[in-house]
Amino acid sequence: MEETAEEMLAKQHRKEKKDLQAKIQSMKNAVPKNDKKRRKVLTEEISKLEAELSQKHEEEVRLLRSTDTKEVEEMVNGVETMTLEGGEQEELKQPRVSKAQKRRDKKAAQEKERESRIAEAEAQNLLGVRHQESLKLAQILAQQQLQIKDISSDGHCMYRAVEDQLTQRSLPGLSMSVKELRSRTAEHMRSHVDDFLPFLTNPNTGDMYTTEEFEKYCSDVEHTAAWGGQLELRALTQVLHLPIEVIQADSPTLKIGEEYDGEPITLVYMRHAYGLGEHYNSVTHLKATMEDS
Repeated sequence: MEETAEEMLAKQHRKEKKDLQAKIQSMKNAVPKNDKKRRKVLTEEISKLEAELSQKHEEEVRLLRSTDTKEVEEMVNGVETMTLEGGEQEELKQPRVSKAQKRRDKKAAQEKERESRIAEAEAQNLLGVRHQESLKLAQILAQQQLQIKDISSDGHCMYRAVEDQLTQRSLPGLSMSVKELRSRTAEHMRSHVDDFLPFLTNPNTGDMYTTEEFEKYCSDVEHTAAWGGQLELRALTQVLHLPIEVIQADSPTLKIGEEYDGEPITLVYMRHAYGLGEHYNSVTHLKATMEDS
């Protein structure tokens, strides 16, 4: 017996739901149960995927009910049929699709492809280098009773992480804003040219920076969102008279300014954070989990 349009649509919906559940299960399996932050993100993504599929199905059912059954069958089968006398059917060519309908079909196909890419990308992220790096860092920090404190990714992340570390300590005279940290770093580098200039080279020629290029570099440190690195960290240890340690997932902890006493400022360096890659975060004391409380 030939399937009706309603039966064909219901079968298609069951298959799409089954495919989505398989994808969701794969995404769940990729996230450790004790990773509460990523489980929360995953839950939100799953809810979004389920809601979008439900909305799509409701719209298709609504369209089915408002459309002639014969026309729906023609859409599903890709051909138009005409009943002749005697009950025989003859296939006709597919009717011309309007430009408006073509645009709607194209938009729907693009949206479906986009949703699929998002889900696949999320699953890859959970299994990829970024996730693995985060797990390694969490294990390293947990040994010191520490955990990552996220810092916004805006070009100032290294300075914001240092600012956060100083704020957590509340030491007299050591509370500085990002603007102050940048200004003091640039000022120190300008007044100690011989300590920093030899490590800066023109990326196009390979030659050591000229005096003008070095001044431009220091100006960018002070007035722009230029990304900070090891040279700036060296300058900051000398400005603050405090050691700085940078914890990394796949390399030994980098220690700068060990000639200074005091508890080191602790930063976390991530090579695969966000879409832009390198990023600095701060740390804070590890909070007791629900199981430990």
